Amino acid sequence: MPFVKDILRHRSLSIVGLEKNTGKTVCLNYILQRFNELHTHVGVTSIGVDGEQVDSVFATAKPEITLYEGTHFITSEKHYLVRQAVSEIVAVDSQRTSLGPLVTARVLAPGKVLLSGAATTGALREQIKAFDSMGVRLSIVDGALSRLSLASPTVTEAMILATGAAVSPNVKQLISKTKHLHRLVNLEEVDISLQNKLNHIESGIWAVSDDGTLHDLGIQSVFLLDSGNEDLLRHGTTLFVAGAVSDRLLKQLAQKKSAITLIAKDFTKIFATQEAYTEFCRRGHRLMVLKRSKLIAVTLNPTSPQGYLLDSKSTCEALSEALQTPVYDVKQIER
Repeated sequence: MPFVKDILRHRSLSIVGLEKNTGKTVCLNYILQRFNELHTHVGVTSIGVDGEQVDSVFATAKPEITLYEGTHFITSEKHYLVRQAVSEIVAVDSQRTSLGPLVTARVLAPGKVLLSGAATTGALREQIKAFDSMGVRLSIVDGALSRLSLASPTVTEAMILATGAAVSPNVKQLISKTKHLHRLVNLEEVDISLQNKLNHIESGIWAVSDDGTLHDLGIQSVFLLDSGNEDLLRHGTTLFVAGAVSDRLLKQLAQKKSAITLIAKDFTKIFATQEAYTEFCRRGHRLMVLKRSKLIAVTLNPTSPQGYLLDSKSTCEALSEALQTPVYDVKQIER
């Protein structure tokens, strides 16, 4: 059973898409079915609304989410009331959402559900802790749209990346865009001693001198950077950005003659384009992270909502070779 055994080495998993309609729900259903066959109970939640029958943008049919006996799930009151699965309520969150309070329940008889979960990564972390306290073996967070924040190593231990024809019907472009995100996911971690020094910093741009001393540069955000600021490297060539890493920052630093090591918290904080990142590295600089996400596998949806269809086998092989990571079309995996 490809990549399912790898998932079992972790307590939490996120399924994220490079774009909308890249097959996240199909992947989720595959994993849920396999865990049901293994008699392994899991918990499922979402960072948005997932499992709807019709795509709200393209008006195309979408796969619904099927949950099995023993599965815990979290959804809004509105969507809990229209579930097709038989379930019992375990808890009701005191904080309300636009769709009512969040309901935690356990499935008694299989059926389809709509998931509408937390709006923030902080709330997701609390939900995963709650699942743990209920004895859930694995917590799965299903992504909404192309939101990557739930794949942060501060939220889930492991991730699966869904890509496909919705990203681009051109295989070369699909590989290029997927490879860029794959590079960011697999950026090298800094050593543990530096992690421990930087983990508590929540904002600003900091310098790390050669002896490991931290220096607050007094810049709260990369968006407040002055393009003429020449003293960013006054304490050394290693910089840490607690917030977002943007194109603007990479382009400014790329002009520096000294080789710079730029540290981000994790790949979900990097909002730079492929072009800016490539140019930054080409000039001899490097980008690192405090914590690297554990990528289990990449999945491919060869069909786009506009009707484009890629050859599944050859595209999976080309992606796998380019990424040096297993790539699966879960609909084609032999039972």
